Amino acid sequence: MWLSEKQKKALVGADEVSSGYPIPTRMITNGEFMPIEQTDDQKRVEREIESLSETFASKNHMPRRSFLVSAAGMAASFLAMNRVFGDFFNVSTAEAADLGEALQVRERYRDQMIVDSQLHFVRSDFKPSESLIALGEYAKKWNPILEKEGITNDRFKLDNFAKEVFFDSDTKIGLISAAPAEHGDNVFMDNAALAATRHAFNRVSGSRRMLCHSVIWPGQDGWLDAIDEAIEVHKPDGWKGYTLGDPFVNSKYPWRMDDEKVMYPGYEKMVRSGIRTVCVHKGLLPDNYKDIFDHWHHAKVDDVGKAAKDWPELTFVIFHSGFRPLLSSPEPELQRFEKEQRIDWVTDLAEIPEKYGVNNVYAELGTTFGSCAVTHPRLAAAILGQLIQKMGSDRVIWGTDSVWYGSPQWQIEALRRIEIPDDMQKAYGFAPLGAADGPVKQAIFSGNAARVFNLGNDIANGAWRNDRLSAVKTDYLANGGTPSNTFYGFVQNLRSEGAR
Repeated sequence: MWLSEKQKKALVGADEVSSGYPIPTRMITNGEFMPIEQTDDQKRVEREIESLSETFASKNHMPRRSFLVSAAGMAASFLAMNRVFGDFFNVSTAEAADLGEALQVRERYRDQMIVDSQLHFVRSDFKPSESLIALGEYAKKWNPILEKEGITNDRFKLDNFAKEVFFDSDTKIGLISAAPAEHGDNVFMDNAALAATRHAFNRVSGSRRMLCHSVIWPGQDGWLDAIDEAIEVHKPDGWKGYTLGDPFVNSKYPWRMDDEKVMYPGYEKMVRSGIRTVCVHKGLLPDNYKDIFDHWHHAKVDDVGKAAKDWPELTFVIFHSGFRPLLSSPEPELQRFEKEQRIDWVTDLAEIPEKYGVNNVYAELGTTFGSCAVTHPRLAAAILGQLIQKMGSDRVIWGTDSVWYGSPQWQIEALRRIEIPDDMQKAYGFAPLGAADGPVKQAIFSGNAARVFNLGNDIANGAWRNDRLSAVKTDYLANGGTPSNTFYGFVQNLRSEGAR
């Protein structure tokens, strides 16, 4: 983690203080930045969810917990958000009050194509629960290897990932990612494990449901040879790098995307290989980032433009849209945006296409959209509005950074429902986001990723509709499978008034 020992001691696993709500009501971190304390507005959201769930659970003749894991419970959570923040999310009282109404809305979008371009497995100390034991029985049917070898704690990591992402959300295709490490293998998985997991998952699914990165570590010994190995052996769907180097230590190997000596030989190999999508982690610094290391500026996006201009054959996807996160409250960021129309470093990224005359730079939304949506949706609307206005809706890519934030369904619902308010559209010239399955949101959800990751044929042939994974999901739902409403990152260790 890029956090001090004092900051680490202030954190606790989000699953340890779980409220059972369908959406997070405090900021969650994956360890790369310090989450802010729960805001007063988020406490109000909790109280509203509590009140609505008590009322509507009774009307639907359901226990409170059953209501909260239902489609109506999800709708009630966004209704609570609107009551606190204003009408940002398209949700009605009828949808929250009537499970039948909520299920009709959910069914309307059940087959919507969702491609999640940033996914991770749960952390290594995740403790399996009864719900995962039940999932194991379905997993055995899906994967004969599990029937033979049994369900172990290690298996639960992948099983839980499948449950949260593919069974409990509308995600159809996902890309698994990892991070570089200067000591030992990658923090999550090495490149061989990423490729093997993708291969096994797609083999048992019967269609192309999972993509993977190969991680690069520029400047370290053998990094160019590792690219050759990945091209020859692992055949990734794209490359992943952190310009700060190892994201969990004060790295000795930061790099710039436009470093002609270090990076350009790697780019040349990527172009020749035909694997031409380069995903780069930017932003997401802890609040005291200037005190932790000297090379914090490598997290900025000031190296993107030249690299994109020099390498038009490559596609550069900037993870997290370069967002330098909230320091203590969303208010300063909002005030600065409303005064200057700038958001660090999102605006800098959004201006690159016009400034450099390039069209090969994309903004990915993982962590940035989700964290802002539940902290202050007005800031989430501003980020979406500015990225689309300056880059185009055809250059914004969906990603959730799950499963740190639990099942990505709440983030999917948030994007489906969010709209830029009229006053922001008029003041800043933002276009409306439109319907959940309209051209803007559908481009973000899957259209752009399909182009970047060459998924056009896989989406067009519709194999995912009738593959083994789809059959297992149908079986899972028919037998009462429900979301866990569990989050797997870290939050500040302060129990809120409304949490239970």
